[in-house]
Amino acid sequence: MLEDEVLKKRKLNKDKLIPYGFTLENNIYKYSKLIMDDTFRVDITIDSKGNVIGRVYDLDGDYEYTNFRLENVKGDFVNRVKDEYLKVIESIANNCYTKEYFIYKQSNELSNLIKEKYNVIPEFLWESNPNYGIFRNKSSNKWFGVIMNIDRSKLNPNESGEVEVLNVKLDDLVDYYLKKEEIYPAYHMSKKSWVSIILDNTLSNKEIMNLIDISFDLSNRKKEWIIPTNPKYYDIVNAFNNTDTITWRKSHNFMINDIVYIYITEPYAYIMFKCVVISLDEDFMMLKLLKRYSDNEFTFERLKSCGVKSVRSPRGITSKLSEELNKGMI
Repeated sequence: MLEDEVLKKRKLNKDKLIPYGFTLENNIYKYSKLIMDDTFRVDITIDSKGNVIGRVYDLDGDYEYTNFRLENVKGDFVNRVKDEYLKVIESIANNCYTKEYFIYKQSNELSNLIKEKYNVIPEFLWESNPNYGIFRNKSSNKWFGVIMNIDRSKLNPNESGEVEVLNVKLDDLVDYYLKKEEIYPAYHMSKKSWVSIILDNTLSNKEIMNLIDISFDLSNRKKEWIIPTNPKYYDIVNAFNNTDTITWRKSHNFMINDIVYIYITEPYAYIMFKCVVISLDEDFMMLKLLKRYSDNEFTFERLKSCGVKSVRSPRGITSKLSEELNKGMI
């Protein structure tokens, strides 16, 4: 429907209809406007549920003109009628509706709840998918939610029709929540860490916000890195002897509060320091010492047993290694 395309992502404000020019009869709002040099009339009705019905009448022939709605009917005249009709709908949209972030009601309700709780509004990053909105943790810059309009068949091949879905990150809880109705393996994201939730009110806003909270908490976690350094070129062994902070060249997308483990290459070949990033600029970051590990405590062999196969450049660490490195720490 032409009207649906124009009014998508908009919410009716009935208080603005009568000032715009609508009349109210039996709980139905009616509006008329002449177009095409007053030879055609557009009649718009909006019922109590907000459904919009538009009709165009040829006043010379005294009949309803429908050719502008037919895809197989082409021509300059038909296109002109269609353009004039759409101008009427667009004017009503601009004056009597408020813009919303998403297409469907629950999507917008959740967006408002996220804004209230986390002071985050959706970002629309893709020209090719203008209705895809991501929610980003302001502290870590990581995504904790994505709302997308897709066809149901993307999640369930036995169904079809447009829906909006929310992707949230649940990590180890993915398998548990996939047992619930309307929660599916994530569309377009890692199925090991994310799930897709169809936003059709099968799950309540409260239930979904509980999952959003989990995803937000996961996005808030500090990232942990291993950074290798060669003692032949930098005396890292003695770097923290007289200070608890050092400056380090930034070569990856580090964030403030990220945890950095400094791995010293041969002849040592073990992790010596645990640090936290306390400040950074375009080229450098400041590391604050949190802990010095015992010599040979976290050798390369131990790192390999925890799933780290090489330390040739800054890299994230495995959950197993993180658990080992943080044993006994509050």
